[in-house]
Amino acid sequence: MAPVIDPYRLADLLAAPDPAERPVVLDVRYRLGGPPGRPDHDAAHVPGAVFVDLDAELAGPPGPAGRHPLPSAEALQAVLRRAGVREGSLVVAHDHGDGAPAARAWWLLRWAGLPAGRVAVLDGGFPAWTAAGLPTTGGPSAPEPGDITVRPGGMPVLDADAAAALGQHGVLLDARAAPRYRGETEPIDPVAGHVPGARNAPSAELIGADGRWLPPEVLAERFAALGVAGAGEAGAYCGSGVTAAALVLAVEHAGLRTPERPIGLYAGSWSNWTADPARPVATGTEP
Repeated sequence: MAPVIDPYRLADLLAAPDPAERPVVLDVRYRLGGPPGRPDHDAAHVPGAVFVDLDAELAGPPGPAGRHPLPSAEALQAVLRRAGVREGSLVVAHDHGDGAPAARAWWLLRWAGLPAGRVAVLDGGFPAWTAAGLPTTGGPSAPEPGDITVRPGGMPVLDADAAAALGQHGVLLDARAAPRYRGETEPIDPVAGHVPGARNAPSAELIGADGRWLPPEVLAERFAALGVAGAGEAGAYCGSGVTAAALVLAVEHAGLRTPERPIGLYAGSWSNWTADPARPVATGTEP
């Protein structure tokens, strides 16, 4: 299974005669600064999908480590078992269609040890599912509890020192919008700007006007222009480690990195970087 799956392909998989072969669907609809996704899920969702809260279940408590630090292995395991994830499960995550929350779930599942071919995000999210005329249901889902064991380490995690080093000697991508990267505005964190040496790659530009992920060849051209090709070391960050996960997914979807050698994620991201006033900050259009 590729990292991005079409709604019709997901529908085919959900129709498998053997329930054990049907994928687990995680509904991670989330709007930063907007209403919670749970009411949307309760109103209508992919049949059998389980709602997972990004703030409370796909992140640890906010603090100096960042606004969305990684959850503990034990906490994530409990969430995934509640959702029905078993050893060997296929898992598909979807969001409102912006790609980043689903990518965060995809990244965490891979970090937890699920193989690359068993985890995907729904192309276009829930809007693409409904636009395709596929069925929905309301109310809570009650899957059989899963037995997945979370084994952290399946994806590379960067700390502030590693991100700083990549900014100087590798490729460090900043997934935030250009005004935040340039230091012209900072609506959330205490300092505006970017990690010295980082290159701006706004995650919002990974999704086309139709709400779908850009074609792999288009993504490959964009990331190659940013230096993410070949054998060099690369990583990504954003404000709190959510939208940067979309960059990690997109680089793999583009075919520039194999699942065995993904780019690293600075999970603490800018919210962790700026927690230490001694860390340097760059502004302007240049890395």
